[in-house]
Amino acid sequence: MSLPDAVEALPGVQIYPNVEIGEGAVLEPPLVLGKPPRGKAPGELRLVIGRNVVIRPFTTIYAGSMLGDTVQTGQCVSIREDNEIGAGSSIGTGAILEFGNRIGLRSRIHSGCFLEMTIIEDDVFVGPRVVFTDDPHPMGCPRYKECLGGVTVRTLAKIGANCTLLPGVVIGRNALIGAGSVVSKSVPDGMVAAGNPAKVLKKIEELKCYPGFYERPYVWEPYINDEKT
Repeated sequence: MSLPDAVEALPGVQIYPNVEIGEGAVLEPPLVLGKPPRGKAPGELRLVIGRNVVIRPFTTIYAGSMLGDTVQTGQCVSIREDNEIGAGSSIGTGAILEFGNRIGLRSRIHSGCFLEMTIIEDDVFVGPRVVFTDDPHPMGCPRYKECLGGVTVRTLAKIGANCTLLPGVVIGRNALIGAGSVVSKSVPDGMVAAGNPAKVLKKIEELKCYPGFYERPYVWEPYINDEKT
């Protein structure tokens, strides 16, 4: 398809064939969009970039992925093939999305994160330098994609900075993972876990708002009132 004139004329933006860019997209060069994965010809796979997306400098997005409306990236982001990023989500500076990730609506992936075969649902917070793993026996297992698979993070979960999550782990809805944790087992809905290895410590309802601004953390989230009605 034809691209907006402003995109075609923008120096420093390399656009391969079969790239669809929505109206209002902001492309800050230098960028590479629609790079073919290994073994694929230019234009063989489609890259879809939604409306009002912001892609910041030194980012490369491979063909075979889809970015929803209003997605934003930081600088130096790498997004490989077979990634789907939902509307309103953001991918922080220096983040690496290898293949096969599914990111829902309005989720925040902060700087320096690594994801592969990871499912992130809606309204999830992922702190800086979180690593999502997907291969329990690295280096050569021919069937690792059929094994435990990647991590799943349910809606409204929060993961603190510098955590490592092991293959097949499920982080429950509205759960909270403390910074620096190594998560080797799934965490139930609404629970707080931390440590190496991470252990469930308490319910999220038992957290304290230390300055006393609120009855407890996260009461400001509208879903709480919705669940009570």
